Amino acid sequence: MGIPPVSWAEVSPGSVLMGSDDRSVLFGGIGPRHEVSIGYRYKISMEPVRPKDAEEILNSMVADIASESEWELAYSMGLISGGEGDPVEALADSTDDYWGKACDGRPIVKKGSRTRIIRVWSSGKATPSIMSKDKLPSSENSIKLRLVVRDSTEWPINPPLLPKRRDNSRIFREEAIISILFGIIPSFAWAFFNASPTYISEGWFNLVFGGVFFGLFTGIFWRPRQPTWHVESGEMVQRS
Repeated sequence: MGIPPVSWAEVSPGSVLMGSDDRSVLFGGIGPRHEVSIGYRYKISMEPVRPKDAEEILNSMVADIASESEWELAYSMGLISGGEGDPVEALADSTDDYWGKACDGRPIVKKGSRTRIIRVWSSGKATPSIMSKDKLPSSENSIKLRLVVRDSTEWPINPPLLPKRRDNSRIFREEAIISILFGIIPSFAWAFFNASPTYISEGWFNLVFGGVFFGLFTGIFWRPRQPTWHVESGEMVQRS
C-alpha cells in the first residue's frame, strides 16, 4: 500500500499574532497575545490528514505535525482549509497557556499539561480550542492532523522567548482596582443612601466582602485588555 497523496502549500517566512489579550472567563482565550516570527520556509498539507495516513507519511519522510504557529501563518495567508465536512484537527502544541513560549515557529509542549491545542472547522472557518490528551487522535475517530515539511529541521539556539510566567502583581493591582471601583464603592454608596444610619459602621465587613465578590464576579464578562508581546531585534517586547 503506497503513501496517501497529499497536496502541499508553500509557506514563505512571515509573522502572525496569536493568543488572546482578554482575561474574561466567557470571552477570553489562551494568553498572552503575542507575535510569532517564522524565518524559514515550509510546506504544509493543504487539508488535514487522517491519523492513519499521517502515520504512514511521518514514517516515510521528513515530516512533522504542524505547530500552532505554523498553522496560523498558513491560515492567515489563505493556504489551508478543512477539507470535506467540518473536521477537528490536532496540532503539535500541548499547553494551558503561552508563557515561556519560543516565538520562532516551533510548538510549545509544556511538561504536565493535559491539554492539546486543536482547531475546529465549521462552514469553512476554523476556531481555536483545546482538547484533553485522553482524546488524542486515532484511526477510529474523526480528529485529523496537519502536517509540515520544513526546510530546516534545526531550531535556533536563542529564540525570542515570552516570560516564563505572567506578571501576577499587575493582575493583583487590576483586580484590586476593579473590586474597589465596581464593588466596594457602589456597596457603600448604596448603604449610605438606602440603609439605616448605623448599617455602615456595623456592617462594613459585609459591604467590603460583598463588593469584592461582585468585583471578581465581573471577571466572567469583562477584564481590561492585556498587553501584546512583539518580536523586536530577536527579543519579546511588551506593548499596551
